[in-house]
Amino acid sequence: MLRYLIVLVVVLSNFFAPITALAVEVKNLYDAKVIVNSQTDSERKLALQQAMSAVVLKVGGQQALLSNSTIKSGLRNVSGYVVKYRYQRNAEQTELLVTFDESKINQLFEYANAPIWGSLRPQILLWLVEENGLRRTTISNASHSSFFNNATPQVSYNLPNSVEQFSALRGLPILMPLMDLTDVNTISTFDVWGRFAKQVQMASLRYNPESIIIIRLSNSSLLPQHESDEQVDDCFLCQKERQQYALDWSFIADAQGYNRDTITGQIFGEISYGDDPDQLLKTALSLISDIIYQKYALNSDIDNNYIIDVANISSLKSFIELERFLEQLSSVKSVKLLSASGGNRRFELVLKSSGQAFLASLKLNKQLDLFVDPLAEKVLGAVPVFYWKP
Repeated sequence: MLRYLIVLVVVLSNFFAPITALAVEVKNLYDAKVIVNSQTDSERKLALQQAMSAVVLKVGGQQALLSNSTIKSGLRNVSGYVVKYRYQRNAEQTELLVTFDESKINQLFEYANAPIWGSLRPQILLWLVEENGLRRTTISNASHSSFFNNATPQVSYNLPNSVEQFSALRGLPILMPLMDLTDVNTISTFDVWGRFAKQVQMASLRYNPESIIIIRLSNSSLLPQHESDEQVDDCFLCQKERQQYALDWSFIADAQGYNRDTITGQIFGEISYGDDPDQLLKTALSLISDIIYQKYALNSDIDNNYIIDVANISSLKSFIELERFLEQLSSVKSVKLLSASGGNRRFELVLKSSGQAFLASLKLNKQLDLFVDPLAEKVLGAVPVFYWKP
């Protein structure tokens, strides 16, 4: 088995500590809410299946899980996973609120050999630029799109609300910039539209995200140019075939790259076309969520042994706190103390993830500052050092 020697040094001071990306603990992963038309048995069963599908998406992080044969079998026997449910009225709608059994859902994932997320998840910052004709606007949480529904021209698209709904559905914390004076003085819409990573990363510093998404949504310049727009305008069938909106995106996996000489980890998505900006936006976010999921997901059919040394454990209390900390990491299956020498403790960890996912999950925890000693990197076989603070 692959072994890594990781040294976690407890630091008593925060001086000179680098800025670390925020991670968010997502709560209520095993709860879901579904709108229903009635409280009949048949509709309740369908609603419970919809609620469990929503939980599978939050826990697992990717749409493909709903096609897994084992997961589909669990959905057909949904009542065995329900802890409780109740109905409530919300405005003119009736909602079914469902809580599922965490251990049974996790066991279902294990039977399906399906990766899961922990509750600690990366904070994502979304820069969304809307191009409407010749006007470009960077959207904030308080913005309303200037796009209108052609079928109902008086209704504009609420893109921030779509982002919020997607964030809740997938259990992925997504922020949008405030676009206040600080943002306006730090970055221009031109910079965001140009997808200039360095400028975007610098402007994102105040939000301290783990990763950054840049999305461009357009009804003009991103659309393919036709040979004769006049001919298209005169052709009703051509108008139906011609898409009204275009969207492309880029993803900066390491939002903290502003302190490096080069930008790494930027991924560019293909351009997509459609008639519904909301749907284009949600499809793009779903694709990006799958990328994030691949980085942080835990795979239930992987067992890796890691040996870690923890330094500066000066009391029984600090040892208990450390052991509890290790046991509560979502990527750790079990913890075993191997040896003790002075203030050092050596543990063997059995992981539920690949080494890459384990290191990524360490980076998310606010109690960890991750460093690589530049001198140690030059020594053959040297082990990276991770500074840990309680």
